[in-house]
Amino acid sequence: MDILFKARQLESRLARTVDRAAQQWSKSGPRGPLEVLHGILDAVDERIEPAGRGTHVFPFNTITATIAAGSPDARVRFSGVVDGAPSLQERISRKLRDAGCLVSGLLVKVDYVAEADPAWTSPDYHVEFSHGVVQDPPPEPSALHEITLTIINGSAGQPAYALTLDRINLGRCVEVRDSRNRLLRTNHVTFTDAAGAINETVSRSHAHIDCGANGGCRLYDDRSAHGTSIVRNGKTITVPAGSRGVRLQSGDEIVLGEARLRLFCAL
Repeated sequence: MDILFKARQLESRLARTVDRAAQQWSKSGPRGPLEVLHGILDAVDERIEPAGRGTHVFPFNTITATIAAGSPDARVRFSGVVDGAPSLQERISRKLRDAGCLVSGLLVKVDYVAEADPAWTSPDYHVEFSHGVVQDPPPEPSALHEITLTIINGSAGQPAYALTLDRINLGRCVEVRDSRNRLLRTNHVTFTDAAGAINETVSRSHAHIDCGANGGCRLYDDRSAHGTSIVRNGKTITVPAGSRGVRLQSGDEIVLGEARLRLFCAL
């Protein structure tokens, strides 16, 4: 088992080396968010150590990923992928669990800088591993918001959704995967695939609602193909992609392409 595990790590390490060399030779520019995300996961994979008898350990409890994002737009693009569902912490925890490693108390931090440090081994990101005393985070307050989203135009998995999540992903299909069948995102409100022209205007990763600690909820467009907007008191409010979002009010109509949902909540 350990031999196979080491071979997989070596293959991953060689692939990263080839990718870095190809990028430098082709001068193709910075990597995209997904490439950086998988590069961080590969760096974690390299630090998993065999412990004998087919077991493995991860000798760190803190991972800090620093990403070079030279503009606000670039930071929004990276944040949408790295901080989206599943989050980087969830992806790393899953990878460690799949390798049989204990992940209790793991802390994953993501920082953004304008420029890469010349000492980085990758021109786009840097991953640091450490082990120390990690204080338990304070307990999260109970969710005080309950959002009901009722489908009024388009076909979804159910006619209405009652949710108490901090982040609610809206899109077509339950799971969004890349060309290599890797899970990129899970939608909580799902419009059915191949269910007519209205649903085709809903992108797979269309938008999300973020209910933060301020007691309010905001709607964000996740760079959808046909746009996101809010209809409130007969007026249309456009939600620009990559913006800080638009604060929602109970009774708002959320428009995803040509599909529509009505929101009721106690905000």
